[in-house]
Amino acid sequence: MALRLVCDFDLRKDVLPGLRARRAASLASGARGGGPGILEDNYESLRILNVERNGNIIYTYKDDKGNVAFGLYDCRTRQNEHLYTFEKDLHVISCSINSERTLLAASLVHSAKEGRKNELQPGSKCLTLLVEIHPVNNVKVLKAVDSSIWVQFLYPQVESHPPPENHLLLISEEKYIEKFHIHVIQEDGNKVVLRDSGHLPRERVAEDFVWAQWDMSEQRLYYIVLKKSRSILKCIQFSANEKFNLMFEAPLDITLSASGFELVNFGCDDLQDQGNLSKHLTLCVFTNHTGSLCVCYSPKFDSWEKITYSVFYFHKGHSKTFTAALGSVDSLVTKGLTFLNLDYYVAVYLPGHFFHLLNIQHPDLICHSLFLTGNNEVVDMLPHSPLQSLSGSLVLDWCSGKLYRALLNQSYLLQFLWNTQLDCEKMAVLHCVLSCGRDPRFLEAKIIQWISENISTCHSFDLIQEFIIASSYWSIYPETSNIDKLLPYSSVLTWNTEIPGITLVTEEITLPFMKVHSFKGYWEKLNSNLEYVKCSKPCLLYNNSMVKREWHSLISEEKTGRRRSMVYVRNIFDNAMKVISNLEARNLEPRLTPLFQEEDYHQRLLIGLMVSELREHLLRHLQGIGKKKIEQMVLDYISKLLDLICQILETSWRTHHLHPWVLHFRRASAAEFTVFHIMTRILEATMSLFLPLPPGFHTLHTILGVHCLPLHNLLHYIDSGVLLLTETAVIRLMKDLDNSENNEKLKFSIIVRLPPHIGQKICRLWDHPMSSNIISRNHVKQLLLNYKKQPQSSMIDKSPGSVEFLPLNYFIEILTDIESSNQALYAFEGHDNVDAKFVEEAALKHTTMLLGL
Repeated sequence: MALRLVCDFDLRKDVLPGLRARRAASLASGARGGGPGILEDNYESLRILNVERNGNIIYTYKDDKGNVAFGLYDCRTRQNEHLYTFEKDLHVISCSINSERTLLAASLVHSAKEGRKNELQPGSKCLTLLVEIHPVNNVKVLKAVDSSIWVQFLYPQVESHPPPENHLLLISEEKYIEKFHIHVIQEDGNKVVLRDSGHLPRERVAEDFVWAQWDMSEQRLYYIVLKKSRSILKCIQFSANEKFNLMFEAPLDITLSASGFELVNFGCDDLQDQGNLSKHLTLCVFTNHTGSLCVCYSPKFDSWEKITYSVFYFHKGHSKTFTAALGSVDSLVTKGLTFLNLDYYVAVYLPGHFFHLLNIQHPDLICHSLFLTGNNEVVDMLPHSPLQSLSGSLVLDWCSGKLYRALLNQSYLLQFLWNTQLDCEKMAVLHCVLSCGRDPRFLEAKIIQWISENISTCHSFDLIQEFIIASSYWSIYPETSNIDKLLPYSSVLTWNTEIPGITLVTEEITLPFMKVHSFKGYWEKLNSNLEYVKCSKPCLLYNNSMVKREWHSLISEEKTGRRRSMVYVRNIFDNAMKVISNLEARNLEPRLTPLFQEEDYHQRLLIGLMVSELREHLLRHLQGIGKKKIEQMVLDYISKLLDLICQILETSWRTHHLHPWVLHFRRASAAEFTVFHIMTRILEATMSLFLPLPPGFHTLHTILGVHCLPLHNLLHYIDSGVLLLTETAVIRLMKDLDNSENNEKLKFSIIVRLPPHIGQKICRLWDHPMSSNIISRNHVKQLLLNYKKQPQSSMIDKSPGSVEFLPLNYFIEILTDIESSNQALYAFEGHDNVDAKFVEEAALKHTTMLLGL
């Protein structure tokens, strides 16, 4: 299944055996030390009450006397501790313990003697008690009312020293929240007691709310009040300095009843109808460390033919309302919709029907989220009991008494990637896998293997392009969350294809109004996200358009002989060298493919320009990060781009058992054709985004092209720019191929397509009349470039052995005169043996060939 639930705690395994052992020990010794045991008849009374910020779990059960006992499971030591026993038949609504384990707060009601056991009768009196438990001592009544009360201790951000004061929240069914200030002192050594227990200061935190949620990890309270029938979401942040601040207010376009009352994550309230959750709305708030703020909402079900739910992406300034078709549904299905926080994703889960993995970092395109329907086995593999999402990807199953960590299942997602036929699912799963972040090298290798075997099966987007962009993004993203506004996450900018089984409507929403002006940590990141949305800035995502213009400008200047300053060009090539050194330092294994073994002026120029442009882009928009760190981020990002291309090549090379620099002209194998096709697809992927390639790529690609393609196809690839004739590749061809008829055609066809400055070098390597002819033509062109006709004698001096062909004799005499008059000016660079005599011999040979003599 796409979601893997790792069980961190199980009441039946981690607590029940210890309680049984206590019961057995008690019976054997007649004593009751170490806490009460549990009767077999009371196993069903064992249940979780609360999960505190430090991960400790409070549970309750009925002991062998029928009394209510409280225990604590320490998540670090994995040991159980008995906290307290009320020697009465009571029903527990809520319970919390302070961070030092010296005070226990509990809210209880008397169990009814009539009717079903443990059933709360209307009008039962609720007692909220504060108990000194280090050691067990006094009990103070905080509230005695007819409405239900929930309790929650606040925890300090850093648990280094015991705080001078404890703080306890009381949440009333009468729609108010109070904060108690509790001072404690030590007596008789380690005994902790309340100071001035007769009067505990309190203050009102919130009132007139209809919904509230507690974030145990971040110590935040979210609640909704109604103003003129409009829902307003508020958030209070509790701080270590005993203060609390209202952080924001945000209007929500949802309908809530003024008579309603619902609490989320304030412990387990088994008084609610857990068995028929479909009759209730579902509402929860999720955040993560990147500054995201999502509100997930599902109204009461109107029909079992379809279900609607909304996600308010406040950090993006819009909401999305999804409608999922359920088809024919069993009328007995009464399970509710579950929202789970998975850091970069939110999972929406309806048991037996669908599983929707929503990308909350990049929610704009629906193809970046994964939607699986009842046709897929995943929707039946998660628990069907109600799940509650806690902080830090923790998931609590109250019914079974299990606490899970929810993780994306890499193995399942990789397997799903191989089997799925839909492009939208390929896109979504690709990003899910890369976002996992666990063992990225292994994941990349698996994805590359999949791409190599499925390169032509995707029609909506370019697999290689998407993989390179997405993987490079995730390699750098953990270093700074703001990078998501500056670096591309995907190669796909729009998606118009429908996703089977689901429709959506996107709407702009009113942004939260921040109530404070100084921000730190999460709030600083959230405020930055909101400011970005408010300013409606143009898209700041980096692209290589500026690099493309500058690269073409420099190449054009090189051809025309104009040059930029040497310092500017040297800096560009220094940038490229830093990237290549950074890449080689991270990859110590020898490469099978012969890359990075030549200068490759054009690719090094492109790499260096991209370093300069990307660095300037990040320095301009990334605030609060040092120049050196940004410099390293740029090098890492571009190194990753190049490394991914190298990995794809290495994988295909090894898979098909190719050897470097093998050049022969028998019929190419299917494996060689496959590798050539993959290299061509890599070239297409990088060309459209104008991304650099590893130096040596074009040489390798061209040599494979010569190997695999017929001459007319090869020349077409060269003329259309798919194959680039590098100097290294052409020199290799000239040296390794003999002068058979086919090879002569190939060589000549290639030479005439070379730039003049390269063609002159190449002709020198080819000992052939055709090559001599080209050299002679270039020499004559150079000599006659600035030739001015001078009066000459009509008599031609014939040298011994000269040919009786007056036009040629006359022409050679002119060339000889030009050479002798200004040898230094017209010398053919690198060809000291090229002179008028050489031209004459070449002309005669060429004529002889033409005449067939």
